[in-house]
Amino acid sequence: MSKPRVSTLVGGVFVALTLAATAVSVVLEAGIGAHQRAADGLEAGWISGLAGLALAGPGALLVYRVPRNAVAWILCASGLHWALDGAAVAYVAHAVAVPPVEPGTALAYWIYQRVGAGLLFSLPLLLVFYPDGRLPRGRWRWAALVSLGATAILPTTLLFVPARVADAMDDGPAPAAVRDLSADLLTLPLPDTVWHVLLRVGYAALPLSLLVPFAVVFRRYRGARGLARTRMRWLLWAGVVDVLVMLSALMLPQTVLGAGLFVAIAITGAAIAAGVLRPQLLDIDRLLGGTVLYGALAAVVVVVDAAVLALVTTELGDRGAALVGLLVVLLVYGPLRNRLWVLVQRVVLGQRHDPYRIISGLAEQLERSESPEHQLLAVARSVAEAFRSPYVAVEVHRTGGQALLAEHGTAPADTQTLPITYRDETVGRLILATGGYRAAISPRDERLLADVVRQAAAAARSGYLAAELQLSRERLVGAREEERRRVRRDLHDGLGPALGGVALRIDTARNLLVRAPRQADEILRQAREDVSTALADVRRLVHDLRPPALDDVGLAGAVGQLAERLRAPGLTTRVEAELPADLPAAVEVAAYRIASEALTNVTKHAHAATCMVTLTAGDGELTVEVRDDGAGIAPGTPSGVGLVSLRERAAELGGRCEIECPAAGGTLVRAHLPLPAPTLG
Repeated sequence: MSKPRVSTLVGGVFVALTLAATAVSVVLEAGIGAHQRAADGLEAGWISGLAGLALAGPGALLVYRVPRNAVAWILCASGLHWALDGAAVAYVAHAVAVPPVEPGTALAYWIYQRVGAGLLFSLPLLLVFYPDGRLPRGRWRWAALVSLGATAILPTTLLFVPARVADAMDDGPAPAAVRDLSADLLTLPLPDTVWHVLLRVGYAALPLSLLVPFAVVFRRYRGARGLARTRMRWLLWAGVVDVLVMLSALMLPQTVLGAGLFVAIAITGAAIAAGVLRPQLLDIDRLLGGTVLYGALAAVVVVVDAAVLALVTTELGDRGAALVGLLVVLLVYGPLRNRLWVLVQRVVLGQRHDPYRIISGLAEQLERSESPEHQLLAVARSVAEAFRSPYVAVEVHRTGGQALLAEHGTAPADTQTLPITYRDETVGRLILATGGYRAAISPRDERLLADVVRQAAAAARSGYLAAELQLSRERLVGAREEERRRVRRDLHDGLGPALGGVALRIDTARNLLVRAPRQADEILRQAREDVSTALADVRRLVHDLRPPALDDVGLAGAVGQLAERLRAPGLTTRVEAELPADLPAAVEVAAYRIASEALTNVTKHAHAATCMVTLTAGDGELTVEVRDDGAGIAPGTPSGVGLVSLRERAAELGGRCEIECPAAGGTLVRAHLPLPAPTLG
């Protein structure tokens, strides 16, 4: 087992001493009566002790994990300082509670009264050293050092200034219980004029002690990016919580002020440790935005509550009237306050707290939309209005690898994406702006968005598919009529005249048969050639309508004959098939045409040595694969007519065709053609 590091041992000593000082303060406070404790005018020592533990604990953790970071040692030292201050004031309170005064009381009072002033030094130190434990660079380093030096003037002066000079400049007299105690342990023999100057300079420098550190934090925050900015946001969140806690303590009874101080210090220590060690522990943007938002909302409601109660009490006067006023506030203003809360939420966050309103508003907009594009735009608009988002985009996948996109607002630099699923299939995505408390999306918001957008996107996709179906029907009708026109033209312009010419030649040969038999035989020979040409045209027409080989030898045999016919020198083509005997005619023709086009491309362009054609049926579809080991398709090569026709033939039956170039080389054409479900007889 490895030996513990010296820094870890030192951190443990800090925590142990802090814990011991806190325990002393708690034990001493417990031995003082509540009445006596309230009369002595001193602070509660146990609160300072707990505050010290709240700093020393995170500090020790940082010492263990990042011992070279100065923030760790500042926290440990500050925690011990708070605990010693609490133990000192608790000892003083315990000593003066029951005369005579116990030994060491003057030392404890000096620690509490003079050394305790050094607690002012911990906050500026944390601000200038957070998060990496180093001072800022350049001129800001000198500004920070000057600021820290100015901060140290008052605590240092208070260590040595005579008590009569310090008390003369204090805001008020010391508590009666400790007026007989002396804090002159390290007094220096300097003229009173010098002490007055030092104290005035020290008090005047206090604003500077926070102004420059806050400026350093602001500069670091503005210049931070990525993880460093997240760390600074933890410090910002701690500051916001401290302000809210202290404001709440000011509005509450004086007895809870110490508890508010402890909460603020504990949150600050935990936030600093999280920012240094685990800045991505939580979504700090969402936490910060929610803290600011709901803190502001609570403050508004509390202020309005207090104002209404004060107004009613003032108008009604005496205690009985105050009771009546309280009842009026509870019965009349209470419901109005709830409405005020909902109104403020709606103004700031939108309608995310009212799912029914979102869904009903979206349904109303969808009813007025006529096309899939307008439906998606209505979805984007509804989400933007409901969540007060500056930018929303809804994207739905379409056939052929395309997408239908509707946007509301101007796209920002940073966005977040949520998938849109329907029947366990990703059908699109929802794109939202990020940054700011309004854009923070909680897990509950994500579920609400998923439910709303999924249904709306499914409706829009259904509308698009319906439009695609209608367009496909129109294409089928048009293709059927074009095919009929082509067949009619071929019959009328080719086969018809050819057969008519044959009939004329036969008639001519009959007329010449007796008097010119040789000439009649020549005419019959020409008629025979015309008939052969006409038969070839008939075979071509029949093959264009449906390859005869499909009826003669089936799909597997027809593809085998095709592979043999298209085989180039040096190319070996194999065909493997596992097919049922009753494939639909349309599927057979599409599979044959796809295999034909793919084999033609292999022969003309692939320069391959082997080619494998695989035909398999299963899971409700027929799969056609044509794989070769040739040159493949160069990246960026535009799709030609042949490749486009492969996809179109598969899409005509509701299937799909994929064309890939594997890393091993060659080209893979894979088509999936759906098979109809078997009917039960």
